[in-house]
Amino acid sequence: QVHLVESGGGLVQPGGSLSLSCAASGSIFTIYAMGWYRQAPGKQRELVVTITSGGSTNYADSVRGRFTISRDNAKNTVYLQMNNLKPEDTAVYYCNADLSHYYGDPPIDYWGQGTQVTVSS
Repeated sequence: QVHLVESGGGLVQPGGSLSLSCAASGSIFTIYAMGWYRQAPGKQRELVVTITSGGSTNYADSVRGRFTISRDNAKNTVYLQMNNLKPEDTAVYYCNADLSHYYGDPPIDYWGQGTQVTVSS
């Protein structure tokens, strides 16, 4: 079993900053990629950004240049620094990890419970 524990989030004014973190724990052999997705009310869950174990990143166009993802492989933790936040960034942010439990096992997706980010004046 694997658990993804998210922290951070909250309420911030437009133009402000917030940071999120997500730590994976449990039966983990290797984590191939970690990342963040978000879901606004009435909308589908969408990619925010992902990062591989080698450090390759994939940002959504809507956040590129404002959000920065980083990862500590030793701690199985991923961080998201969000700057210049806009009202349209308001959503529940979910942590995702693509990992395997044992050597040779196929990768499996895990999700955190989600954390609310609200950008409003």
